[in-house]
Amino acid sequence: MRFSIIFFLFLAVVSCDKKEEAYQTLPILDEKDRAVVKDELLEDRFQNLLPQLMDDADIDMWLLISREYNEDPILKTMLPATWLNARRRTIIVFYRDKEKNTLDRLAVARYDIGKSISSAWNKEQEPNQWKALEKIISERNPKKIGLNISTHFALADGLVKTDFDELKANMPKKITDKFVSAEKLGIGWIETRTEKEMKYFRDLVQITHDIIDEAFSSAVITPGTTSTDDVVWFMRQKVTELGLETWFHPTIDIQRNKEALKSHIESFSKSKDIDVIQKGDLLHCDFGITYLGLNTDCQQHAYVLNDDETAVPSFLQDAFKLGNRVQDILTSNMKEGVTGNEILLTALKQGKEEGLRPSIYTHPLGKYGHSAGTTIGMWDSQGGVPFNGDYTLHKNTAYAIELNTTVEIKEWNKDIRIMLEEAGYFGDGVFEYVNERQTAIKAIDTK
Repeated sequence: MRFSIIFFLFLAVVSCDKKEEAYQTLPILDEKDRAVVKDELLEDRFQNLLPQLMDDADIDMWLLISREYNEDPILKTMLPATWLNARRRTIIVFYRDKEKNTLDRLAVARYDIGKSISSAWNKEQEPNQWKALEKIISERNPKKIGLNISTHFALADGLVKTDFDELKANMPKKITDKFVSAEKLGIGWIETRTEKEMKYFRDLVQITHDIIDEAFSSAVITPGTTSTDDVVWFMRQKVTELGLETWFHPTIDIQRNKEALKSHIESFSKSKDIDVIQKGDLLHCDFGITYLGLNTDCQQHAYVLNDDETAVPSFLQDAFKLGNRVQDILTSNMKEGVTGNEILLTALKQGKEEGLRPSIYTHPLGKYGHSAGTTIGMWDSQGGVPFNGDYTLHKNTAYAIELNTTVEIKEWNKDIRIMLEEAGYFGDGVFEYVNERQTAIKAIDTK
């Protein structure tokens, strides 16, 4: 009897070790090393990306102004790893001399902003910050001064009214006459992914997949006991333990044999019901994490096997392939210079001609989860998205390829919805998934 107890304890320990081994993620940098990488990526963007973006936007001076805890979302992405917020009123000036191929990076602030932006204000010599800014502008005499003002792109509209009013009140007319919207420049800065960033972005997507794999497993789910909310909080806790962050609260929802399919309005605009997971459930997650200034956004499916099943039913796997087909239709229509609305309408038309029932709501992804760039549909705007959808697709940009298709399941005598989302990258005229995509429903075997 004593031998049996010891033996079973041994098996339990071995079993736990195997579970931990099975769900190891890729190595995640500690905070100090992470800071080094973030600053290297930022410096690379300043050196090799920003000059080209300014030339493309035909803006030779870019002015960003923020006060502490009320940061412009673009300025926020320009702060070094050791600056969690702006300090006092932070003013950044970028001046591009195309003929000399130079880019001044100046801070009208008391401090250098890390190693990439140098302080250009001596308060003891000039106590007035606005006067110091005026001197910098006058000395360089730019043709256009870009400000982060945008009617339709929130991330490019970070200059708050008070800062704009004070800027305008303190600058002479010869300077204020040069003010223009930096919308194109701001979107370009947010949406463009560099080669160095993509290396870490691929790792981040893999970590996202790894966490979903563990959440959708018998290590976490016990049918009849585990609720959808339990899985949600497992994912949140896992992210925290790994030293990462979520940029939105995850969701887990269920589709069942004898329950009617919810409408799009119920699925997208209402909070998810907490339900206990049962065998035979088709599970769906929506999950995204943040690391090194980049964000993921992923939706995948899993199925809890019944006692008499050894694999996901073929009729569900066949339905899943139709979701993959909608992905293929969408991504094959992503072409540089084409607007999001044009891509949307072409893809929907093609999908419907193939007998599918698609819905597409793909958004830019990267520095923010719902990032700047072209919008390819919204769940409640399948005829096109004004303004944001009229922006054209640019190369070296990333997207959450988010969509669904409704499929009739005769075996269940009902419709189900295959809802997918994966990080994709549009490079030099070629689309690719950042780190593969789900091509079959995961099986959760709890027997």
